[in-house]
Amino acid sequence: MPPIEDDDKSPAPAVTRAAAILTLLAEQGRPLGLTDIARTLGLAKSSTLNLCIALEQAHLVSKNELGYALGRKTVELGGAYVRGFDLIREFYRVCAESVVLQHELLQIAMLDGTSVLYLARHEGRAPLRLSATVGDRFPATVTAVGSVLLAELDPAAVRDRFQAAGSLPAWTENSVTTVDGLLAKLEATRERGYAVDDGETNAGVYGLAVLLPPKRPGSEPLALGASLMKASLSPGREELIVSELLAARDHLSSPGLIRP
Repeated sequence: MPPIEDDDKSPAPAVTRAAAILTLLAEQGRPLGLTDIARTLGLAKSSTLNLCIALEQAHLVSKNELGYALGRKTVELGGAYVRGFDLIREFYRVCAESVVLQHELLQIAMLDGTSVLYLARHEGRAPLRLSATVGDRFPATVTAVGSVLLAELDPAAVRDRFQAAGSLPAWTENSVTTVDGLLAKLEATRERGYAVDDGETNAGVYGLAVLLPPKRPGSEPLALGASLMKASLSPGREELIVSELLAARDHLSSPGLIRP
């Protein structure tokens, strides 16, 4: 994470810095010492200490012999955020009741800038430990869930979103690394009606995803995806999984899931 810039433009600099600390700890996934936090974010060590103490008092971070890590309050807040999506709860029931999908690794994700944020995961019996779990962020350009979400955007908006260097990372030799290549993939996604990740995230993984349209005005669209081992794909398997994903989408998009 780069140092904080334009801090003077924030209406509440302390909040901006505190948020940067939480984001850094989440990205690192391990405890960080005070010096490491201050140096990475370009902050004075004294002010970093004050921020960490305040975050610790709010249980947003915890301190141990290795440094500071995310606190239990972040779990509560994350859970509360996910519970705001009615279909997340229904997602697990649909997965469990589907004869086909109950055995697969399924995920729900949302678009966040140039990344996708994973909100739910059904394990099934698929041995895919390298796949994303809840709370992970993956580049949108290499994932099936990211492709189906980006396909909803205007091509000009896609070009603008991915104009920065490094915004199209190559995770495998199959990963799309140019905006033109991305736009071609998104057009194919629109024509096909679902997205495919053919070894772009992991060379041995084949991903499929369909769009979950927003049920309320102003709500974010979500994506429902399945991650499969390429070696286990048999003739007709892709069509069967897509058919089941579309059936799950139709159920999860039902107006009956909207709370009054």
